[in-house]
Amino acid sequence: MFGSFGGTPEEDWRKVMKTNVDSVFYTIRAALPHLLESKGSIVNVSSVSGLGGDWYQSFYNASKGAVSNLTRSLALELAPHGVRINAVNPSMTLTEMTAAFQKHQSLMEKIIERIPLGRGAKPEEVASVIAFLASKDASFVNGVNLPVDGGLTASNGQLNPTAFLKDFGLN
Repeated sequence: MFGSFGGTPEEDWRKVMKTNVDSVFYTIRAALPHLLESKGSIVNVSSVSGLGGDWYQSFYNASKGAVSNLTRSLALELAPHGVRINAVNPSMTLTEMTAAFQKHQSLMEKIIERIPLGRGAKPEEVASVIAFLASKDASFVNGVNLPVDGGLTASNGQLNPTAFLKDFGLN
C-alpha cells in the first residue's frame, strides 16, 4: 500500500489493518486454547517494514509494526503458560504479491541494491525460518522478530560506497 498519509483514503487504512493485524489477532485468539493445552508455538509473519519506516507506506508500516509488537507482548504474556511466540520479518520476497514490482526492472534493481545478498528471498527461504522457529530446535527462542532479509536491516541506511572506493584510493 503506497501513498501519502494525508492522501490515502481512510478505507485503505481499515483494509490494511484488517488484512495484516486483525487476521493475526483473530487467528491467535482462536488457536489460543489449543496452544495453551499443547504448549504450542506461534510464528507470525511481519515484515522488515514492521521494524522501521518506509517512504509512503505509513499504513503498511503501522500494520506490520503492530504485528511485531503484538508478538513481543504476547511472548511475555504466554511464556509462563509454555507457549512461545516469534515473528519473521522478511524483506522483498519473490511472490505473487510482489509480482508488480518484479515487472519493473529499474525498480527491482533499486530494491535489490539495498540487500547485501543481492537478491530477493525465495518463499521457501522464509518458510524454512518459520519452520525452525516453530520447531523444538528453537525451544528457547521467544519474543523474537527475526529479519529474513538478506542483510537489509544490517545497514544503517548509508550509501554503499563500493563503486566509489577506487576514487578514494581504496580497494
